[in-house]
Amino acid sequence: MSRIPFALAALLAASSLQAAPQVDVIATGLNNPRGLAFAPNGRLYVTEAGSGGNGNCIVLGDGRTACYGETGAITQVDPKGIMPPQRVITGLPSLAATGGFGGTGPQNISFLGAGNAKVVMGFGAGAPARNAVGPKASLLGKILQVNVNGDGNYKVGADIATFEYTNNPVPGGTDSNPNGVAALPGQTVVADAGANALFSVASNNKISTLATFPTRMVAAPPQLSLPSGTMIPMQSVPTTVVDGQDGWLYAGELTGFPFPVGGANVYRVSPDGCLVQTYASGFTNIAALAFDAWHRLYVLEFGSGPSFGSPPLKAPGRLLRVNPDGSRTVIYDQLFYPSGLAIGDDGAAYVTNNGVVPGPIPGAFPQGGTVLRISLN
Repeated sequence: MSRIPFALAALLAASSLQAAPQVDVIATGLNNPRGLAFAPNGRLYVTEAGSGGNGNCIVLGDGRTACYGETGAITQVDPKGIMPPQRVITGLPSLAATGGFGGTGPQNISFLGAGNAKVVMGFGAGAPARNAVGPKASLLGKILQVNVNGDGNYKVGADIATFEYTNNPVPGGTDSNPNGVAALPGQTVVADAGANALFSVASNNKISTLATFPTRMVAAPPQLSLPSGTMIPMQSVPTTVVDGQDGWLYAGELTGFPFPVGGANVYRVSPDGCLVQTYASGFTNIAALAFDAWHRLYVLEFGSGPSFGSPPLKAPGRLLRVNPDGSRTVIYDQLFYPSGLAIGDDGAAYVTNNGVVPGPIPGAFPQGGTVLRISLN
């Protein structure tokens, strides 16, 4: 009987331990669910970007026509999935195309202290485009300070969109789309996917540009019918920023067109923004990052590369772990446009799934947007 070499046997044994994770749906019926975060008291909250409405319409920076409504919300989710989701703040502004898919509104949430959350409001155009869109359109592109334990009130904070429009840290058209947020002592850091920048907001709401990310040259896709070997510029498009708990910030990028497979990086940024390093590369369409208690990095991929259609990115999305030796482990690869990621005290990953779906749609998306609990080995 032949023997398997020891190294190969060990590899096979290790592979056999990578069993499929347990995946539980703990919340359904959500309307374009995006970011999520645990409050210090262990409660889980998710931002619902909303499905727009029948109000005035504008053309966003990506060419989509989106119409105004007040369908955005902040929602409490039971991590055990026993109690149904409870919207604690409603009536927030939202923009979406007809049908409500892929809305923009409350995009992400981060906690600093019990009950005090910072929520970033997405937008996707230059600040003046908010004028005359709708009664609460001025909140788009801003930070809200929210007391989720109170009466549902919020305070309006820094105006990221106006700062981007005035300062335009990356040459090109003005476009602000705050998507990621990290609430830290003394400052709030925002990843603006429209501005291609990280912004730092001081406690007095003064904004400064913390870091920008380089445009890179990549091979033109065949669909453009350009000569072989043609290189075209690709923007960075940072979508997420987290506190690494090691004195550094970590930012992930979606990348811009042509959204190449394996083209997205995770950047390590010093607190003052003076140093920007590539921490890990080879990802595709990063939506969110999170660290576990052992400081292992988890990366949530929104899509799996370009579709050259609508939507512009292909499903499925994936959740991966970056191991201490730099290798990658795919935790779960059957996600449909996931958007938010948090690691709970129970060691499980919590992910918003169907992140572009505007609530239950019979036959197509009967559960609407969801939150999943994914076990981690």
